Amino acid sequence: MKILYFTLALLFANVAISQTHQITKHNGEQLDVNFIKNENGLIYYSVNGSSEEIKISKHAVSSITNKQTKQTQKVSDKIVVDSKDDYKMVTVLPLEKTIGLKQVASFTGVSTRTKGEPPIANQKQTAMRIKSKSASNGSPFVSITEKDGKYEAITYVY
Repeated sequence: MKILYFTLALLFANVAISQTHQITKHNGEQLDVNFIKNENGLIYYSVNGSSEEIKISKHAVSSITNKQTKQTQKVSDKIVVDSKDDYKMVTVLPLEKTIGLKQVASFTGVSTRTKGEPPIANQKQTAMRIKSKSASNGSPFVSITEKDGKYEAITYVY
């Protein structure tokens, strides 16, 4: 009887600590994880044997599948940028929301300053120029930091 209880306890303990979800990234990589939450553009999960929360950008994740119910939840669509003309598809992300994306290139420049234009219009022109350059490199994501009239842009891919 003790062996039966021990076997059942071991079986249930194994199910309790096993990975419950599968994250499929846009680059084809699949991760077996314990899904925690999807919040503020980031997906939080933990790996087997750890209680540490790991973050990944929702833009890097294609879908999350619950292994027990076989339900798949689509997280984001894959953005394909082929040429400079696709600059409207380039997404500007804050630096903290680029986790899980691969950094490709970085470039710097001077922010656009047109006499008589409000600062927001100048920022939009600078962002459009940066998006065009990012699109010509084939990068669907860019992170921009501005300081003292100069900018640094970092481009990302899946």
